[in-house]
Amino acid sequence: MTRVLITGAGGQLGQEVKRAKWPAGTVVAAPASGELDITDPAIVRRLVDEFVPDVIVNAAAYTAVDRAEDDEASAMTVNRDGVQNLVDAAHRVGAALIHVSTDYVFDGSKSGWYVEDDPLAPLGGYGRSKAAGEAAALSAGRSVVLRTAWVYGALGSNFVTTMLRLAPEREEIGVVDDQFGCPTAAADIASVIVTVVSAFKDGAAPPERIYHVCSPDDATWHEFAVAIFDASIHGFDGTCKKLTTPEYPTKAKRPANSRLDSSRLARDFGLVLPSWRESLPLVVAELQERGDV
Repeated sequence: MTRVLITGAGGQLGQEVKRAKWPAGTVVAAPASGELDITDPAIVRRLVDEFVPDVIVNAAAYTAVDRAEDDEASAMTVNRDGVQNLVDAAHRVGAALIHVSTDYVFDGSKSGWYVEDDPLAPLGGYGRSKAAGEAAALSAGRSVVLRTAWVYGALGSNFVTTMLRLAPEREEIGVVDDQFGCPTAAADIASVIVTVVSAFKDGAAPPERIYHVCSPDDATWHEFAVAIFDASIHGFDGTCKKLTTPEYPTKAKRPANSRLDSSRLARDFGLVLPSWRESLPLVVAELQERGDV
């Protein structure tokens, strides 16, 4: 029997991890954020001591990228200190930790695809807080960091739900076309997490400490938006305009290149995520079947 504790179970990734297909004999605990605040060490310690997980999956995070530019302290409290609280609690009961991170730990200046050992160079407060969280996670005795990017899904708010919401409201939608990344379905990440959990059985651990977990195909935000409209039963009758990054200013600077190479994951686990072009229609179909968009 494997006991798995999920943090951030109310977020889009946490919900997918909770509803993933877990092997028989797996006991999954997914307390709501009100029950498990990772920034409170006493609460973390109490819940971990009570449940005694074999593996903690940390899907909790401060993700307000622009807000973090004005309030980096809050981002650090969740993304660094919260992770350290999980590390400390995991050590008490001998649990392993799987921590989810982001492409924002890189500055996006590399011309090719990022690999796990590329140097970190975050551009802003959010990225710095996630880099600090990685360091905290890796300080644990048995832990692994899973970096992903451009996450979307049928549960929670994301770029896909935003585009589908705007489509009937706008005649023109401007989308950045000079930032590149790998749109990755939360359900696909959750499937990887299930497999990685199994690698911690009987005191073992994965061969490496950091893995990239992304779709093998890249896109610009504009290309992704067009594909979203194409996948929708309603389509989009307006114009999807290409914008440059300067034409769509944001408080936090985004990496221009967020392509994450996931070949290490394929080498060690035999896992290759589906193309986002395969996963996207499934997500859009679920959203529309539920009537969410």
